Amino acid sequence: MRYKRSEERKFSTLGRRLKKVMLEKGLTVSAAESLTGGTIASMIAQIPGSSAYFKGSVTSYAVSVKEEVLGVDVSIGGVVSESTAQQMATGVARLLQSDCAVATTGIAGPGGAEPGKPVGTVCIAAICKDQCVSSTYHFKGSREAVILQSADAALDLLLTLLQQIE
Repeated sequence: MRYKRSEERKFSTLGRRLKKVMLEKGLTVSAAESLTGGTIASMIAQIPGSSAYFKGSVTSYAVSVKEEVLGVDVSIGGVVSESTAQQMATGVARLLQSDCAVATTGIAGPGGAEPGKPVGTVCIAAICKDQCVSSTYHFKGSREAVILQSADAALDLLLTLLQQIE
């Protein structure tokens, strides 16, 4: 996959910001990705020195992986829900023993829309220690655009949460 120079700079900027905060706070992070399929892990891992704070990622694209590996109960809100994103974040933090985690689940398209959940619906959660934030987004554009917007939003949400952590 090739990215435009502006997208590469954006990835680097988000990754550098995360590195600075994680190292300042002495925290570790992991990711659980569904629709983003490893994009968040790539954004973090491309930054030199990320092994000091990045534990890893689980690409839980299949519902069975969400349930069996991360311990998610999708019956609570469905696969695309803030509840599932929160459970994914909690599950990957537990599994990889990280202080913080971020998770994404959603519909990148072009198919997969459900009533009330059109293509571009994305649920993201970030956790750190005892704090959790989540949000539902509605992104526009191609499948690739939705994935990139989702990864950006996930790191932004995590960085926002980290600002609140002492």
